[in-house]
Amino acid sequence: MTTYNHHLSRYHEGLFAIEDQALRFARENTPKKGLPPLNVRPEEGRFLQIVARMCGADTALEIGTLGGYSAIWIARGLLPGGRLITIERDPYHAEIARQHLHIAKLDQCVEVRVGEAPAVLPGLEDSSPFDFIFVDADKSSYIDCYDWAIQHLRIGGVFTAHNAFRGGAILNAETADSAALHIQAFNQHVAGDERALSMIYPAGDGTLVAVKIKD
Repeated sequence: MTTYNHHLSRYHEGLFAIEDQALRFARENTPKKGLPPLNVRPEEGRFLQIVARMCGADTALEIGTLGGYSAIWIARGLLPGGRLITIERDPYHAEIARQHLHIAKLDQCVEVRVGEAPAVLPGLEDSSPFDFIFVDADKSSYIDCYDWAIQHLRIGGVFTAHNAFRGGAILNAETADSAALHIQAFNQHVAGDERALSMIYPAGDGTLVAVKIKD
């Protein structure tokens, strides 16, 4: 029987995903600066942090920076001396993210690169293989991001993607907008890939997790 609900989510966050001042400021300041209020939930951020550390991430990549909230969580999960590259297509969003990362004292280990992912990713091939990759960007790009990521992760490296449930719209054809249809296709694509062990972490809006097991 499934018991997880909003109340358990709050309980979970209150114990394991407590925001410090820098995280709280990044989350609250992002919409104040005119950016969409689309950050991951604290429990999702904590999950990303834990997974990054569990896989021993030294080099990490994020596609979709927004205000840098999730980047703070991920960067704090890296091994000492680790490095995160995060890609943001909007220059204004990137600048806000840099400000938030500076407040979190992470600007020395996180690099924000500006541009569309398809244009930026080829330039990162020399930095691969990555240990950890997180995608939270345009849903129509998820399959392409995954296909690039799985080729540029080390064996044992982890790929993660936000909004795997798309607010539940993936289950209902009547509420499935184009983004939900893209997520449906993406989830099926990853589930069928024998190069990875995959599942969806069901807190928040669902985070797909895939561990690369072979080339």
